[in-house]
Amino acid sequence: MSAGGGRQVAFVPGATYGGPIEDRTTGAPLVELRGVHKAFGDNVVLRDIDLSIATGEAIVIAGPSGSGKSTMLRCINGLEEVNSGSVLFEGAPVDPGSKAIRLMRADIGMVFQQFNLFPHKSVLDNIVLAPVKVKGIEPDVARARARELLETVGIPEKADASPADLSGGQQQRVAIARALAMDPKLMLFVEPTSALDPEMIREVLDVMRELARGGMTMAVVTHEMGFAREVCDRIVFIDEGVIVEQGPPDEFFKAAKSPRAREFVDKIIHH
Repeated sequence: MSAGGGRQVAFVPGATYGGPIEDRTTGAPLVELRGVHKAFGDNVVLRDIDLSIATGEAIVIAGPSGSGKSTMLRCINGLEEVNSGSVLFEGAPVDPGSKAIRLMRADIGMVFQQFNLFPHKSVLDNIVLAPVKVKGIEPDVARARARELLETVGIPEKADASPADLSGGQQQRVAIARALAMDPKLMLFVEPTSALDPEMIREVLDVMRELARGGMTMAVVTHEMGFAREVCDRIVFIDEGVIVEQGPPDEFFKAAKSPRAREFVDKIIHH
């Protein structure tokens, strides 16, 4: 499977891995947020956010519930319009009202807490739908690619199954395969394991881990700090709509600089 730029990713179910791949990023910013401000009525969710994500970089956005993490990702792909500031993808503005947004979103895969699979379609048809409808890929080509992706996420035998016949972990892996079928340049994950039973979390994290190691540019909102520590290049800690601190995971977990981040680490790691 290619993950962002044709790099090959091999998925090994249940495998364990070392630290993040070194020197994975090219340094070229794929995503930039400049002075982003977002409010829902009187509720200010993001306050003057500046953030860049390099091509090939995997970041985890961490912070307490309600801190603005998910809203930030929704602004990146134009599901939410910012009140002020700008969001750039490959140097072009992300404008939900523009004609270009549909094509831009085709390059940004997004996996939500809920799987959002079409219940009346088979697993294979769920994966094939967008490449055929949005990118105009020939159905036979799209189906062959979908089968490759099901192999990648470890459930090739589920191609003809109904989503209702799958476990939550399997459904989420189908959702990841569906996003990858568009051959995105960026993958956004919004708490992808929070709706899963504990025993199903590992299988989804394994897939995400391999995507990161294969060079996929990723931004992940998650409470799975073990995953963050092992896989990501950078942790961005956000609280009350403000980026309080960011840095490599080892540095963040061992020596968070701000009192708020230290308090967060203590609660996550030691309880």
